[in-house]
Parts: sequence; C-alpha cells; structure tokens
Amino acid sequence: MTAESTEANADTLRLELHKVLTEIFHDGVGLVETNGVLKAIDEAVTRILTFLGKVESKKPPVEVPKEFICKLSKTIMIEPVIIASGQTFEKKHITKWLKHNNTCPETKTVLSHLCLTPNHSINELITQWCLVNKYDRPDPQPSDEIVIEMFTGDIEPLLHRISSPSSVADQIEAAKELALQTSKFVNVRDFFVKELHDSITRLLTPLSNLGDEVDSNPELQENILTSLLNISTVEKSQKVIAENPLVIPLLTKSLRKGTDQTKAVSAATLTSLSGIDSNKIIIGNSEALKALIDLIRDSDDLSATGEAGYAVLNLCSDESENMEKAISEGLILALLKKILAGRNVENMVSILASISTNNQAKEKIVELGIVCDILKILRNTSCLLTGENAIEILFKMFDTIRGTARLRILQEEELLYKTFTKLARQGSDRAARKAQEILQWMEMFAEKEKRQKMLELAALN
Repeated sequence: MTAESTEANADTLRLELHKVLTEIFHDGVGLVETNGVLKAIDEAVTRILTFLGKVESKKPPVEVPKEFICKLSKTIMIEPVIIASGQTFEKKHITKWLKHNNTCPETKTVLSHLCLTPNHSINELITQWCLVNKYDRPDPQPSDEIVIEMFTGDIEPLLHRISSPSSVADQIEAAKELALQTSKFVNVRDFFVKELHDSITRLLTPLSNLGDEVDSNPELQENILTSLLNISTVEKSQKVIAENPLVIPLLTKSLRKGTDQTKAVSAATLTSLSGIDSNKIIIGNSEALKALIDLIRDSDDLSATGEAGYAVLNLCSDESENMEKAISEGLILALLKKILAGRNVENMVSILASISTNNQAKEKIVELGIVCDILKILRNTSCLLTGENAIEILFKMFDTIRGTARLRILQEEELLYKTFTKLARQGSDRAARKAQEILQWMEMFAEKEKRQKMLELAALN
C-alpha cells in the first residue's frame, strides 16, 4: 500500500467518523429516553467497525523479507539451518535434498560435510518480524525425521561439539545428531569405537562431570546415553565399552536419576553389554545390579521396569553368583510387588518363570508365600503367555518336591476353581501339557492318600 493511498483511506475514515458523530449529536438532542441515545451509538459503532473491515480488507498481504524465505520451499522458514556452504535453508527441505545430493542447492558446490547447524540468529529475526507484523508463522510439525548418514570425517567434529561445547544448546544439538546417526547407521556405530581415539570417555565426560547431578540436563543425558546404547549393540565393541571406568557407574547413576526414558535406555544398555560373559562379572560386581532391582520395585513406568527386568535376567543367565546377589538384593520381592499391583504382569511373571529353575529362587518363592499369588494369576489371567509362565513356575516348584502340604494347596485350588482342568482344555499347548501333568500328580496323590487311609483302617480292625 502506497503512502498516498494510506493517507486517502485515513481521510475517508475521518470524514465517516465526523458524519456518524454529527448524526448521533443531532439525533440525541431530540431523544428523551437515554436508551434511544445508546441505541444510536451502538448503531454508529457497528457502522464504523464495518467500514474499518472494508478498509482492512483492501490492504495487500504483508511481504516477507527474502532473507526469511527458504530457497527450496519458497516459503517462510520455520526451522532454519546452515549447511557447509554457509547457506541457510528450511531444515525439512534441505534434509530431503541432501538425501540424494552432496551439493549446495544454491551455490552448486560440493559440501565438505553434511552437518546441519541451527541458525538461531535468523530464527530470532524471523520470530521478531512475525510479532511486529502480526504474521502467522506455522509451528514446527512433528514428522518422521530423515537422517542422512554422515561422512566418517564428520563424526569427530560432532564428538568434539559434545565433549568441548561452545554452548549448551550446540552440545545438545550435537548429542541429538549423534543419537540419530548411531541409531540409523551401523557404519557410524562401528567407526565410533574402532576409529575415534578415546571416544567413549569423550562422549561420557560431560555427564560424568555432573556427578550426582547427572540428570540436571535431561535432554543431554538422554541423547548421550541413547548414543551409548546404539554403539553397545556392536558385539566387538561391548568389551571395550564395559571396561571403560566411566560406563557402568554412569549407567548406575542414570538408573536412579533421570527421566523414565533415560532409565529404560540405561537398563537396555546393560542388557546389551551383558551379552559377553566377562561383562556380566564386571556389572555384577558393581552397584548396577542393585539399581536395576530397585528400579523394578519402585518405578511405575512399564518400559523402564520391563527393560530393567530383562537386564537382570540377562546378567543372571549362566552366572550363579549374580543370581545369588540378585535374590539377596530382593529381586523376587520386587517382581512380586509389581505382579500383585497388576503392573507389567506379563513381563514380571515371564522373568519369574525364567529364574524359578534356581533352587535358591524356589526357596525364596516358598518363603514369601508367593504360591497362592501365582495360583490367583493363573486363575484370572486371560493372557495365554502369562498363564503359560505362571504354570511353569508352579511346575518347577513342585516337580522335584511334591510334599503333602504343597500338593494339598494344588488340590484345593482344583477343587474350588477347576483351574488346572480349565487350563488343560483352554490353555496354550505348553500350558495344557503342564496342567495335565499336575492333574496326574494330584490323582496319584489322592490315590496314595486313599491307600494310606485303608491301611490305617485295617490296622485298627
């Protein structure tokens, strides 16, 4: 809109306002009732607003400065990022471009790296301009992020930004990018440990330096530990990672202090590292085992408790010393607490079934009086897998020791609820076979008791 047209519209508006107010004044003189004056004013205001609407509708749309426009999308930038050539583009569109090209779309030069750096300066300028001009700038939309595999030469600078950051914001951005890279690309995971000097120490030092305040920057903590989890899936790197003096203590702290997601990631990393027998000993001799059991007992997050449970299971597999430690640290009581609370029952019963082959575990289950609780689960569950695992626990407990008191518990359950008969007919194949065997035990037990009574009667006669 030109200066002349703006002035003309202003003059027109002044004339209209003068005309309306004059009418109100003259009409008001002849009005006796105040309501009549008010009505005239209301009508006049409506006319003014209508006229203002017409003036506003004639205004041309605000022109966005060309510096704020992405050269790929031709629209205002929402998440501006800088590429290696120094040019700024909208993140979503330049990411798609780089998926198939290694050149700058503006200068056509080959890029030295494919890192994307947020352009905070231009983003702030756009934000301020939009506020001043009342421009409706779209919010960033969540979407499936396209991740481009970095050149191996780009990983070292990325790690440097994490270990020696220029700012906290840049450190978090670098940690997030590394988490994405190690999640998507095996080559990056392999290269990180194999080719980068002291990479694990450099990655974890920012969190280690926080000491007990490891969770003071949750986003940084989560991204660094997610990177560690991704890297730990490379089998040939697992020994080196577990033997690093920062790793197990930091994972232990993060099991205790961090978001639910961070706790789940820490537990999953311990599961991954415990794939090697020597690592099971390292982890078992640390505080990590107790921290995992505490997490199972105290957390209400299904993902975190599930990951912690499977980490303990992995650590105790073929490692009797770890199993004894886990039981003495309260593993069975922690599992029972979750089962009775109805939290993550399927996973918790599955873990309990896996450890119930251990004689110490069997004794602890009996000591805690968990048999009746397992029978309740077996009686009420609609999940075939949970039913299968629950009867597996009972079967292992009663298979070697079928004392009178124990068998009588099963007999009472069958008499009151027909639990084993139902399971033999409706359970999974495996559960049905176990139920049939338990029914046979009870039949033999009943026959034995019958013979015993007959002998006692004969002796009396």
